[in-house]
Amino acid sequence: MLTPFLTDLIAVLLLCRVAASQYSSDQCSWRGSGLTHESHTRDVEQVYLRCSEGNLEWLYPTGALIVNLRPNTLTAAYKYLTVCIKPLKDSKGANIYLEKSGDLKLLIREQDHSPNQVYCYGMDEGSLFIEATLQQDISRKITAFQYELVNQRPGSDLHTLSAPCRPCSDTEILLAVCTSDFAARGTIRGVTHDSELRESTIGVSVSKLYRQKSKIFRAAGKSRRWLGQIRTPLECGVNPGNGEFLFMGSMHFGEARLGCAPRFKDFQRIYKEARDKGQNPCEIDTD
Repeated sequence: MLTPFLTDLIAVLLLCRVAASQYSSDQCSWRGSGLTHESHTRDVEQVYLRCSEGNLEWLYPTGALIVNLRPNTLTAAYKYLTVCIKPLKDSKGANIYLEKSGDLKLLIREQDHSPNQVYCYGMDEGSLFIEATLQQDISRKITAFQYELVNQRPGSDLHTLSAPCRPCSDTEILLAVCTSDFAARGTIRGVTHDSELRESTIGVSVSKLYRQKSKIFRAAGKSRRWLGQIRTPLECGVNPGNGEFLFMGSMHFGEARLGCAPRFKDFQRIYKEARDKGQNPCEIDTD
């Protein structure tokens, strides 16, 4: 059941009676304070963010925010765009909804989010509506999260950033080595499992680094190898394996997420067959 505040607020939204728009200085991140609402606790403030990633920090939340997330430019893939938000560990003081045409759908309840949990939804599902919860003392309340706009393939799960727990097809492997945020040839040093976060962390030793968007892998002394960590869902059941692999994946919220990881000898075969047919999407040194 909606609170009286929300019921009144929906009517306000439909009448477009919202507070003056607030733009972040870089249009990627926003930081504001609810203290500006102190004498107008039912104010609704509009926030416009126009980047593929950023963060929001709302100190002393009162009233509500409507957060409009959009990419810098629209492309043909816009209809497949997914918004993912990751609340900070100590984020509190507000509930987060999806708002579309005056209807609200609860996305994150104030006390329900767990560490490292990510919430994703389709761009066409609406804007974020952040409602401050009633508090006796707002002095220690901060609502904060990171966000990313990602392209999801048709038919993929909108509610997860992770690749499905299945081997990649030959076509997916060939595309991944050309387009992934990171691609590295190496071995598995070890695997740790975290049941609370429902994640596995793969320790990787890299002998050849093809690409990395961020500094996932770092040089290990004078050994001419790189060390790094890659995360994957716990349910994938990853275990240490012998031999060399080609690790590929994407960066999300500063973490490397595993996509495809064929054995390197299998990748060599797949790539050679594609190259012989003139079907390799890009040139890769497989020696």
